[in-house]
Amino acid sequence: MTAVTTARPLAERPSPLKPRGAVWAALKLHRTPLRIWCALVALTAAGMVWAYALGADAVREWSHSVASCAMATGCVDTLDGTYEFYDLVTGLATSAIAYLPYLVAAWAGATLVARDLESGTSALAWTQSVTPARWLAAQLAVPAALITAGTTVLVLLHRLVWADGRDLLGVDWYNSDVFRANGPVAVGSALCALAVGALAGLLMRRTLPALGLALVVTVAVHTLGDLYRVSLWPSVTVTGAAASNLPADAAPLEHGVILTSGERIGNNLACVDNDTAVDLNRCMSKNGISDLWATYHPPSHFWPLQLTESAILLTLTALVVFLTFRVLKRRTA
Repeated sequence: MTAVTTARPLAERPSPLKPRGAVWAALKLHRTPLRIWCALVALTAAGMVWAYALGADAVREWSHSVASCAMATGCVDTLDGTYEFYDLVTGLATSAIAYLPYLVAAWAGATLVARDLESGTSALAWTQSVTPARWLAAQLAVPAALITAGTTVLVLLHRLVWADGRDLLGVDWYNSDVFRANGPVAVGSALCALAVGALAGLLMRRTLPALGLALVVTVAVHTLGDLYRVSLWPSVTVTGAAASNLPADAAPLEHGVILTSGERIGNNLACVDNDTAVDLNRCMSKNGISDLWATYHPPSHFWPLQLTESAILLTLTALVVFLTFRVLKRRTA
């Protein structure tokens, strides 16, 4: 007797591209926050596309038209509204990217791991031939991929807006929010917040305590980055007239003076911003100063600072992820 086999219809065969197993379960479980994330990225991106494509030109037209229409009824108010809207859109976009880690940490701490542990969903998954390590890997990999992709798109768009409308934005490259939004630090911060949230959820095993712990740690990382960023790359030190008038786009760190007695005093702004060498020499003689000095970061230090801080954040992320897997292994052994 011969067995008859029937080929499975092509329409019923699973697509090799369709997510399955733990990855599919993670996508299905967290579909609502992931949709919210995609909507947030799309909204922020749309605002920056408008600012880049139309907003900057509209504001420049406003600046050239104010003088000619100043006496026309309603004209200035209408154009002022254009500038205010441009400023609002770009400011909100910058803040959204810079403070994105707080949102990620809150979500990761509250729902990514803690809610599954609290509700028993994770234990159910572990009984269905999904190991705890594989479960955690899927829980982290899916949001990490979406967070990396979304944040990268926003950073690239923000750089376009910044390059095109820098003369209109009124903030410097070293401003904390602008610095974060203009480079890979934004991606590193978001991934670090994701890892911290997952570890907090695993340690606390309850939604609200995990959310609180994740936010506290993320705020600490954010604050430390702002405090010590300027120390991540050697600064430039100048003396004399150059110290009195730093470049307009420099990030000033410290001004100081050297007295005629040889004493060096930091954080002293005496004789700074003198317009001419004569004024500078007169001021120095009057105050018993033999020389001036100043330290600063030029714009060329943007990328060294960005890459160094990003490397630190990614290293910290890797350590937190490693610790998370170690804790999970001990608790499920």
